[in-house]
Amino acid sequence: MANQEEATARLERFLQWLKVNGAELRACDIKYCDSSKGCGVYSSNDASASDGVLLVVPLNLAITPMRVLQDPLLGSECRAMFTEGEVDDRFLMNLFLTVERLRKNSSWKPYLDMLPTTFGNPLWFTDDELLELRGTTLFRATELQKKSLLSLYNGKVKDLVKKLLILDGDSESEVSFEDFLWANSVFWTRALNIPLPHSFVFPQINEVQDNSLSMEKSSEASTDHGCSKEMINGKDVQKSEVKGNDIEVNGAELMSEQKDTVWVEGLVPGIDFCNHDLKASATWEVDGTGSVTGVPFSMYLLSVQSSFPIEKEICISYGNKGNEELLYLYGFVIDNNPDDYLMVHYPVEAIESVPFSDSKSQLLEAQKAEMRCLLHKSLLDHGFFPAGSPKDKGKDTFKAVQTCNYSWSGQRKTPSYVNKLVFPDDFLTTLRTIAMREDELFKVSSLLEELVGTEGERQPSEAEVRAAVWEACGDSGALQLLVDLLHVKMTNLEEYSGTEDCDTELLEQEAHITGCPKEYIRGDTVNGSREWCRCKKMSRNKWSSIVYRRGQKQLTRLFLKEAEHALQLSLSEDSANQS
Repeated sequence: MANQEEATARLERFLQWLKVNGAELRACDIKYCDSSKGCGVYSSNDASASDGVLLVVPLNLAITPMRVLQDPLLGSECRAMFTEGEVDDRFLMNLFLTVERLRKNSSWKPYLDMLPTTFGNPLWFTDDELLELRGTTLFRATELQKKSLLSLYNGKVKDLVKKLLILDGDSESEVSFEDFLWANSVFWTRALNIPLPHSFVFPQINEVQDNSLSMEKSSEASTDHGCSKEMINGKDVQKSEVKGNDIEVNGAELMSEQKDTVWVEGLVPGIDFCNHDLKASATWEVDGTGSVTGVPFSMYLLSVQSSFPIEKEICISYGNKGNEELLYLYGFVIDNNPDDYLMVHYPVEAIESVPFSDSKSQLLEAQKAEMRCLLHKSLLDHGFFPAGSPKDKGKDTFKAVQTCNYSWSGQRKTPSYVNKLVFPDDFLTTLRTIAMREDELFKVSSLLEELVGTEGERQPSEAEVRAAVWEACGDSGALQLLVDLLHVKMTNLEEYSGTEDCDTELLEQEAHITGCPKEYIRGDTVNGSREWCRCKKMSRNKWSSIVYRRGQKQLTRLFLKEAEHALQLSLSEDSANQS
């Protein structure tokens, strides 16, 4: 009861802070959802507002790198490091969040008090929970990321935070790695790429702006700091790509100019409490002039529905993301995610051990070779074994034409299966080059020499090199190497956690246990004695791990089936052409 009253009081302080600082909840409320989601945005009695504007937040409430550089406490130190190139914008944001979390009189306290204290991404897993990810891309990626963050904390953050707190008159507070880890997770789960008006970032009239936030009159009140999801009008602004055994999150630059817009990553209070749904009921926009909201330089939440039932949760879309990215960045997964994908890569370091590695490396460089690819679930709709009917015949036609154009001699015919081949040609080109035999390598050299001359009057283009490689090699070697890569991936996935069916069984058992009304359930009499069954619900993190890895096993199985079938067709056609 006390915890509920405390949570209600925190929410009231946050809402009051939003109001004092100019935010307007016009047709929505922020409420507690559940233990897995935290708070969310819900429609209110006024949700039928004709303009569809649900929430308005002034942009001067956003936490951005510019705000950090202008901060009275952190600004001077951060500007010096930033000027010297020692830190980037994201480091500034994480440093700011770490310090504000520890400051006893932080003006952001009402907002910080509303944020989660722990997160569902693998950086927060227990040792046992992390073991559930063994064999997946996320396992190694999490180990590397945590090691990197720990090194950054010990090498730079720890002493810097202590120094800043002492400057603030606080010599007692102790910073921990968990504080920095928390700040990092807050940023990645809630930051969005904001298209700020150029005039807002660079005012034409030089005037000193008041960077302090309005304070409530109550002694308990302070300011709050909010954030938003990484979605701009339905477009991704951050993209997770897997690189080797690591995951690399590539976003737009934190500050990049485009005409009258400056794109800046930052946190926007209030709007960041919108949760994700595949079918978004709202999106957010920036109102630079105030023509939509009446509040110049503001961000607003806009309904995409004509009306909402009262107290209906309002969700936005974080983008078409697979479970690997959702779990890594946000700490949740979607069972049977339609946007799921499988990452397949050829280890760069392995090229050194293949025959004729130097010549092949030169060819790979000339082709701007992709050493990894993301195989999206939707590709299977166009393959040999689609779950439903193909949805986009146009792409298949283009693929066939593209392959036909590769053969300038006419000696290699377009494969009959080309319209059903689901694997990206950029990656197949890489595999063709790596799998090349000595005679094929000689043929590629001859074709290119014939094209550009023995004296090498010019360098062959990327397209010409790719054409020569396909002419000499065809698909069989590449597809065999792809089959091998997928077999290795499946072996790694199954080594520690068993098959896809094993994961399904675990999830079905969890679904049964979740429905148990009591912690202990009396069982049947066995050998004259009464058996007791303890119903122990698995942790949310373990459940997410199983859903994610089962999806990876399923996609590996399905793409392996496609690759093996394509390989058999390719070998058959090669044999027919030779006879």
